[in-house]
Amino acid sequence: MTVTQVPRREVGYANPGADGFWDTIAGEQVPELQWPFCIPIYQRMQTDAQIASVLQAVMAPILRTGWGLDARHCDNEVAVTTSSSLGLRLRGDTERRDFAAQLRGRDRFSWNQHLYEACDFLAQGHSVFNQVARWDDEISKWRLRKLGWRPPATIAKWNIADDGGLISVEQHPRGASIGGVVTPALTATTRTTKIDRLVVYAHGRRGANWRGVSVLRACYKNWLLKDDGNRSWAIGVARNSMGLPVHTASDKGGQAEIDAGLTMASRARAGSNAGLSLANGATFDLLGVKGQLIDPDKFVRYHDEQIARAVLAHFLNLGTQTGSWALGSTFADFFTLSLQAIAEEIRDIATAHIVEDLVDWNFGRNVPAPRVVFDEIGSRRDAQQALDDLRKLAGLEDDEDMATFIRENVPDAA
Repeated sequence: MTVTQVPRREVGYANPGADGFWDTIAGEQVPELQWPFCIPIYQRMQTDAQIASVLQAVMAPILRTGWGLDARHCDNEVAVTTSSSLGLRLRGDTERRDFAAQLRGRDRFSWNQHLYEACDFLAQGHSVFNQVARWDDEISKWRLRKLGWRPPATIAKWNIADDGGLISVEQHPRGASIGGVVTPALTATTRTTKIDRLVVYAHGRRGANWRGVSVLRACYKNWLLKDDGNRSWAIGVARNSMGLPVHTASDKGGQAEIDAGLTMASRARAGSNAGLSLANGATFDLLGVKGQLIDPDKFVRYHDEQIARAVLAHFLNLGTQTGSWALGSTFADFFTLSLQAIAEEIRDIATAHIVEDLVDWNFGRNVPAPRVVFDEIGSRRDAQQALDDLRKLAGLEDDEDMATFIRENVPDAA
């Protein structure tokens, strides 16, 4: 292929410039779930006990697993500088793997705090951060002081290039209303942060869709119906626990007695001092509900199950339905794979836009940079940890050395 045949320029576009483009191609037909109207909706959904449990089930293993840096292919100064700045241990190197930056926490970057805030991209679809560095005179290097979180509710506009790349993000001025409600404050100048100062986590991003996709999107319908069902359930309990007050006027009672009876019936309340005074021949009864009522518990439980299924957390439903231990283990394995994929999203973004930027500031763009790594999540983590411990005990450098060791020392392993 000649040079003229090599595709060096992009043809077409990924961003048509229409604000609702990604809502349209994603098939989003619910107006309140189109950005930015979806932001307060997803915040409200997180007050539901089942959704809060689902999010914790997704976030907790990711937050709890061990995170570190793989710097085996890097210069020692690059590895140590990056590790100390991020507070992450070095992995996979027998000489440096136990190194941990035991630094004072004040005025320094906290990986754990950053990871917790980054996981907000699960509920909202995206989580945006602003890089802040400081010069360290002791080592004559730039350190990452913080990644300032920019809550989704503060984002006013995404400026995206034709090829789908992010140019900048604009924030509402302080005090401005959000969710599409136009107020005088929104006419003020927004604050713009360019891409070279940003770290953006976008869950399930495709092309120019830097807003991502919330894991709660698939269960919005179930949450909405469940929320309405719970309200109806509460009204039914309050209404039917005492019975329906019914007043029957006496034969000689006129409209005045009927009106007075209606007032008594509507104001009837149970209590230690409750009582009535009726005209001769009038009656006052508390009638219960006749016939068979729909069981709201089954209705609510069904939607709870669907909410858990939206993130493959089927095992959360095993306490409310029949199921074997083997079935629960199968559910957990699928769930573990989904957590692994989410952690890999975080790993790739953090490596490209945190670690590599830090190396660029201090050593240049052509210097090999460490990679963010994490322990295997769930059932696979124990086996991996055992292999790592065995490798360390035997003084083996990598997986190839481990394979050679097993072939030479374990009968029939070849």
